[in-house]
Amino acid sequence: MNHGGEDPLIAATALHAWYGSSHVLHGVDFVVGRGETVGLLGRNGMGKTTLIRTLLGHVTQRAGRIVIRGRDLSRARPHEVARMGIAYVPEGRGVFPNLTTRENLVMAARAGVDGRSDWRFERVLETFPRLGERLQHLGGHLSGGEQQMLSIGRALMTNPLMIILDEATEGLAPQVVAEIWRVIESIRGDGIAALIVDRHYRRVATHAERLVVLLKGQVALAGPAADLRDSPALGELLGV
Repeated sequence: MNHGGEDPLIAATALHAWYGSSHVLHGVDFVVGRGETVGLLGRNGMGKTTLIRTLLGHVTQRAGRIVIRGRDLSRARPHEVARMGIAYVPEGRGVFPNLTTRENLVMAARAGVDGRSDWRFERVLETFPRLGERLQHLGGHLSGGEQQMLSIGRALMTNPLMIILDEATEGLAPQVVAEIWRVIESIRGDGIAALIVDRHYRRVATHAERLVVLLKGQVALAGPAADLRDSPALGELLGV
């Protein structure tokens, strides 16, 4: 949550985004407080990934204001956003297929922007013991679940202030899914903010403090997760 009146970690106002002539986001306001976990929900094609990619500077056709840690980064490029302590675990994982598990992790290692280095190599292996058994395997030879663990572990090695998980558990075996939710809980305990996109909306609502629901590129519903979790409006928007 937003502690002691500090600036939010990310505050976006009146965001618009386009892919070519396709207008995807229509005036979205979006805030994540320091240490806060926010669930971003909506049916497929409603703009969730576009919102994430716009905040991160990946969508170049954008308008509106994006302030991260009090700095205006409305026109920033992705590497500038990453340097502000924002880590991204994309849908599709993005591990380097020709590097070993160890190399994938070690290349990301650095202290956080606040000097913290809670997440070191050893802690990632304690968190994901499976990766410890696969250190010499190439990223491209890992299973989907192992790749997702590696992708999350690599993001944590940057000691971020915030981690963004897009489709965190998509297509993974139930025991891997359980492990990933356990890690999300541990991230929260560390005071790292999180933005989570996942189709299991009840799980998201259990782990998040706030939910934001997109409909056709606009915020259709937002509020405390505990209040919205069982609301008929949420079910209707998600088509469940």
